[in-house]
Amino acid sequence: MLTVTPYIFFTGKGGVGKTTLACATAVALADSGKTVLLVSTDPASNLHDVLDSKVDEEIRAVKGLPKLYAVNINPEKSAENYRSRVIDPLVGKLPEVEIKKIREELSGACTTEIASFDEFSRFIAEEENKKYDIVIFDTAPTGHTLRLLELPSAWDEFVDTNPGGASCLGPSSALQSSHSRYKKVLNKLCDARETTVYLVARADMPSLREAARSSAEIKEMGMSNQQLLINGIFKAVDKTDHFAMKIQKMAEKQLNQLPTSILDLPLNSYPLLPYNILGLEKLRSIFDMNLQANLSEESLKSQKIATYNIDDIKSLTNELSKDKTSGLIMTMGKGGVGKTLTAAAIAVLLAQKGHQVLLTTTDPAAHIHFFLDQLKELPPSLSIEQINPKAETDAYIEKIMAHKGKDRSEEDKKLLLEDLKSPCTEEVAVFHAFSKAIQKALRQFVVIDTAPTGHTLLLLDTAGSYHKEIMKKSIGLGRVSTPYMALQDADFAKILLVALPEITPMHEADALQKDLNRAGIKPFAWVINQCLSAVPGIKDPILRSRAAAESKVIEQIKESLSDRTYGIPYLPEEQLLPALIDFLEK
Repeated sequence: MLTVTPYIFFTGKGGVGKTTLACATAVALADSGKTVLLVSTDPASNLHDVLDSKVDEEIRAVKGLPKLYAVNINPEKSAENYRSRVIDPLVGKLPEVEIKKIREELSGACTTEIASFDEFSRFIAEEENKKYDIVIFDTAPTGHTLRLLELPSAWDEFVDTNPGGASCLGPSSALQSSHSRYKKVLNKLCDARETTVYLVARADMPSLREAARSSAEIKEMGMSNQQLLINGIFKAVDKTDHFAMKIQKMAEKQLNQLPTSILDLPLNSYPLLPYNILGLEKLRSIFDMNLQANLSEESLKSQKIATYNIDDIKSLTNELSKDKTSGLIMTMGKGGVGKTLTAAAIAVLLAQKGHQVLLTTTDPAAHIHFFLDQLKELPPSLSIEQINPKAETDAYIEKIMAHKGKDRSEEDKKLLLEDLKSPCTEEVAVFHAFSKAIQKALRQFVVIDTAPTGHTLLLLDTAGSYHKEIMKKSIGLGRVSTPYMALQDADFAKILLVALPEITPMHEADALQKDLNRAGIKPFAWVINQCLSAVPGIKDPILRSRAAAESKVIEQIKESLSDRTYGIPYLPEEQLLPALIDFLEK
């Protein structure tokens, strides 16, 4: 069992097993006699599936375990309620265009996270929660959210006099919790006797880097009682399966190269199991080794062979370049799903066909070069650029501070500066750099790794953006195309959503697709990375079990989420890009 404090948070990127480990911990604690409340703020929560019990926005006991209670906070609903509390008092007092602008400013991920934290902070601060011995949260707040909520009540006065100045928090008077309550909550979060944060990761470098980033961010805010949980570690059952043995050895190597910032954290690890962890019995098996062995044996006996035929990205590249010699291609998706590999592979494949290609990225860790340096030589028609998000953001913030911070008090400047540190600001700043690359796509193929979200695009469009300014000044100049309009042009811009063949990453990509649709942009295709079901000849029973499970996810994507779906096979190779190119050639 894990270390227990009154408040426990599980955090990590999508698909690493946060919900599974949170539920297993909650069940184990309830079995031991503790009264436990399990709280999820995941918009695509599957608590009801994992617990095999009804879970909604009302606290209720979990079926078969009266000591365990669960509740699911709907972050989208929380955010909409928050927006209404901000906007409703302004209706009739401000022009409709200003109301529209404020609504869009409050529609980003920052607002959703703050509204969710506003909701679940009540489970830490309110007296009624004394009836629970332990409260477990599936998903922890980011450092950005904690910093905003730590700011003083001067937010209220600042926003009253600067309604267009805040893009994340908005009028803080609309928050249901008081500043004094937030102070109480933050004190508990930073008290190692009260709160433990579990950083959940897989034995792969993108996931471990995300854990390291989250660790540093929340440690900066004082939440230093952290532990690392590495989930889904694969041990081959069939030692004659060379593919399985390569996966095992790669995982072992990754675990020996943990990022230095999380190297000293207490560590627990959990194996990749051949069965889906749904229901109380299978949740108990996480910490009960005898039960785990029995369930694994039963699952492996009933194993079926499962392979899934899915078009590869060589076919996608042919489709992208059909009757074309130029255009914009952008990869989008959550961190760690394979956007950079997808962008690099498509750029190389296009260049190998003889096309002029520019590959550009906003990745500060320069993963593009990590992949391209693996190739013996680059195609002569491929060129590479890099957009520095930090430099672009610093320049943008400096410009805004000079304009909006002029003649303001030091306190007001501090509030404005903190607001500008949001992820939304970085996206807006980087979009201006994107604009230059978009112009080049009129003459050649431009592949961009990591694109702005639909919220960013709408924010630019509704809040006096470059798009609007150009349109105002273009009267009488004939047809004018702005970057925003270029992304809405489905013939010119091809958006590729990258996901993994698992439930949570699928839901996250679907949410991103809806965000883009709201901005009038329809993704061209989905790319599913790390497909075991696309690898022929797998013998290991655990891998065959996982392949069978993922084929159901791929089928759901093909049937209901995407008109075009392509796959990248799971390749246990350190030199991943050359291995993928070689796989496609064969």
